Amino acid sequence: MSTEEIRFEPVTFTDLPRWSDDDHAVAFASFLISAKRLLERAAEGLEPATPTDLLSVCRRALDSRARIASSHEARVFFESHFAPHRVEHDAPQGLLTGYYEPIIQGSRHRTDRFTVPILKRPSDLVNIVAESERGAKAHALTHGRQMANGIEPYATRAEIETGALAGQGLEFLWLEEAVDAFFLHVQGSGIIAFEDGGQARITYDGKNGHPYTSVGRYLIDAGLFPADQMSLDALKNWLRADRERGIAAMRENESYVFFRELTGPDAAAALGAMEIPLSAHRSLAVDTRFHVLGTPVYVVAPSLTHAGNAQGFHRLMIAQDVGSAIRGPERGDIFYGSGDAAGANAGVTKHPGNFFVLLPGSVS
Repeated sequence: MSTEEIRFEPVTFTDLPRWSDDDHAVAFASFLISAKRLLERAAEGLEPATPTDLLSVCRRALDSRARIASSHEARVFFESHFAPHRVEHDAPQGLLTGYYEPIIQGSRHRTDRFTVPILKRPSDLVNIVAESERGAKAHALTHGRQMANGIEPYATRAEIETGALAGQGLEFLWLEEAVDAFFLHVQGSGIIAFEDGGQARITYDGKNGHPYTSVGRYLIDAGLFPADQMSLDALKNWLRADRERGIAAMRENESYVFFRELTGPDAAAALGAMEIPLSAHRSLAVDTRFHVLGTPVYVVAPSLTHAGNAQGFHRLMIAQDVGSAIRGPERGDIFYGSGDAAGANAGVTKHPGNFFVLLPGSVS
């Protein structure tokens, strides 16, 4: 738990705005995905450990799945096994953003068109913190280079892009534009589409450990871009308009991500923390200083209408991912899915919101 003040204030399900309007069957399906993975990790003794009370509900969910087919039955399950709590804290108002899985044209080999490499994880890269905790501890080094006399900071983005890892054979895919590669790093996963019609799904496999810097925030703070016009598409256009200027701005973010290709059944979906398959509009990246992965979180954002309906965003989500920029008790990143439509929604999501966390235990 963080040293920051946070309180989980018990409430009732009737206190949750528009709770009865949600599709709880879809949320239950996403919860089942987490439940299976958390139980597998517990059986393997992997860290960080999931609380036993949440694991107990996970087992009950898997045991009950054949009997839960409707939204009403799923709602009864959540109301019977969890108690809702409003998240109260002294930090600024909660903030919701979005992320997605881009589909990008690329090649397995360098060509005249595809010259920007995607790198696999170097052999000397070591984790300083668990991957599931990298967002919570993103203010410090999370990874480093293993040396004979200990661990030292890894090369920065600028150093890697100018050849610090050259000659190691780490390049395994190639893209056309540096901007596409940069935002692939930001999103943490993607689908690379090849000219022959094939494709490869790739996922995060470690980073150089340097803290993440928002390039959009850097441009706004430097007076280079008006805050009220900032969106994902607008930022991409600015970076592409002047190649040298764009590369210099992107290198303000010293963080650099390495990837691996998913194959077989693992390639069916984008993966979040603990390799939990993500569900569009139901998977939420959270700060694990405050929230346990696998926990259901009812998210309320009345002004977020482009991803919900005219009444706003009121949705039961599952904490299934982390992110270097996701820091705070009510800081959430909504996974929108794959492709351009998902990216369009993710790119304009920056809305105030509140969390109601469902903790194991029945309402008294």
